[in-house]
Amino acid sequence: MGEPSITSVTDALQGRTAFITGAASGLGAALANALAAAGADIVAADIRPGALRELLPRLRAHGVRAEAVELDVADPAQVHGAIEHTLERMGRLDILVNNAGTDVTLPIDELSEEDWLRVIGTNLNGPFLLAKQAALHMRRQGAGDIVNIASTAAKRAWPNASAYHASKWGLLGLSHALHAELRPHNIRVTAVVAGGMRTPFLLDRFPELDPEVLQDPADVAYAILGALLLPRASVVPELTVLPVRETSWP
Repeated sequence: MGEPSITSVTDALQGRTAFITGAASGLGAALANALAAAGADIVAADIRPGALRELLPRLRAHGVRAEAVELDVADPAQVHGAIEHTLERMGRLDILVNNAGTDVTLPIDELSEEDWLRVIGTNLNGPFLLAKQAALHMRRQGAGDIVNIASTAAKRAWPNASAYHASKWGLLGLSHALHAELRPHNIRVTAVVAGGMRTPFLLDRFPELDPEVLQDPADVAYAILGALLLPRASVVPELTVLPVRETSWP
């Protein structure tokens, strides 16, 4: 039996709009491509708008609409404006993926207050702000999906990553709370506990890592797509996707 293919779900998300943060590279770009291949229109948001230029043509090649939005997810005014822009341009918002993330790898005595606030702002405050705005529309629309990209860092801890761990443990808790709160409104909330991926987020900061023991972000994107394609009577509150060979958790 062959490997599952994104092409087997072509048009499964046709007519839906997905808003993806941190979409310029890594898992964000893989998700944008996977959802576009399934027929979803895409709003690709990133704090680096120039990095989105190469992504949009690839998304539009799937025959969908694709827009780029410059966004600092920690800025409430920018978040509000980005969601309003999405509704004006696309007419609807069906899927929100909170993927944008950052980290500062330093011991606590060297971690500045500014670094702490930036990590918490991007990794935790941003998903809250975006989920709040998206859920308002999804309730009126009668359905929606919110996907929060957590990490194995939400399950265990290692040295010199206090801000990152705090943000990801917080995001996992936020995601489960929103799952409980929003499911009566037909809004499904999924937390994704992703193990190490071959992305710039890891490899640029830790060049000593062996890429062969990490997973392709496209594989994680496919797993998320599977959760989104479930019949609406079912929801995956937490999805763990680990490389077979990498052993950070469990």
